[in-house]
Amino acid sequence: MNRIEKNVSTGELKTIPFTSSELEEWTSAKVTREAEEAAYLAAADDRAAADARDKRNQLLASTDWTANSDVTMTTEMTAYRTLLRNLPAQADFPTTITWPTAP
Repeated sequence: MNRIEKNVSTGELKTIPFTSSELEEWTSAKVTREAEEAAYLAAADDRAAADARDKRNQLLASTDWTANSDVTMTTEMTAYRTLLRNLPAQADFPTTITWPTAP
């Protein structure tokens, strides 16, 4: 493997081989980069699940007022909130999510 260096005063380009320590450093950096990319891709489902739970929590929070002691919660709202709480139990979660419709 070679690198190209340019003489600033003449503009001449030279091809210079990497030293063994430079090659080792480059190979090590490449392996590290590949490992980081693999770890990032492996965690994609975890990130999607966290995003889905955040959205679910926001939807639940927006209906919390219906659970106050001075409010009678409708059957539809109870079912909606139950579906939201059970969202992570869906078969293909977090790849495929069927979001319930608010009443």
